[in-house]
Amino acid sequence: MIIAIDGPAGSGKSTIAKFIAKKLNYRYIDTGAMYRAVAWSANNKGIDLDDENTVGEWVKELKIEFITHPEGQQVNVNGENATGLLKNEVVGRGAAKVAAQKTVRQILVAKQQEIGQAGNVVMDGRDIGTQVFPNAELKFFMDADAEERGKRRYLELKARNLDVDLENIIAEIKQRDHEDRTRTISPLIPADDAIKVDTTKFSIEEVIDKVMEQINLKQKS
Repeated sequence: MIIAIDGPAGSGKSTIAKFIAKKLNYRYIDTGAMYRAVAWSANNKGIDLDDENTVGEWVKELKIEFITHPEGQQVNVNGENATGLLKNEVVGRGAAKVAAQKTVRQILVAKQQEIGQAGNVVMDGRDIGTQVFPNAELKFFMDADAEERGKRRYLELKARNLDVDLENIIAEIKQRDHEDRTRTISPLIPADDAIKVDTTKFSIEEVIDKVMEQINLKQKS
């Protein structure tokens, strides 16, 4: 099966997708990391992320690899392990910018489709069920209110001993939501046949149980 899990930042989609992939012994692909890799590498190269033509040419040269590792999936960008460098707010804002660019999306969606062709994959992102694999056997759309998602992000960053402000993080989450939901190319919307899961008031374990229940039903049908 191909299992597509979409949703906004902080909805829990990546955490859930990793658990589900491990439980099923499927491959996990974090498509958001690919857009972050483009933004991170372009910044390092001194490329203006507003220059769509130059960013588009750069992404054609990028080799993004997902490497299975005992400590979790690693992301290699042109041979360099960039895993720990992609999860910061600057890169996140850059990822939102390049994700709205037609050439970048075309190239990365093609890569994602190539990765998933063999099946037995759990892929998370913002347009997996609508654009990347519209025929996926199972589609989920995770969501939670912005305040809860901001709080999750705040606690995650505080655990890394970073100096962060909760209100600023919530504001950034809302801004990212607006950008993702209103962009012209592949906006963040649930697929018509996606199973919607509101994670606001549920624990990770409870959400995993809900998702696995649907997967078990699908496997029996």
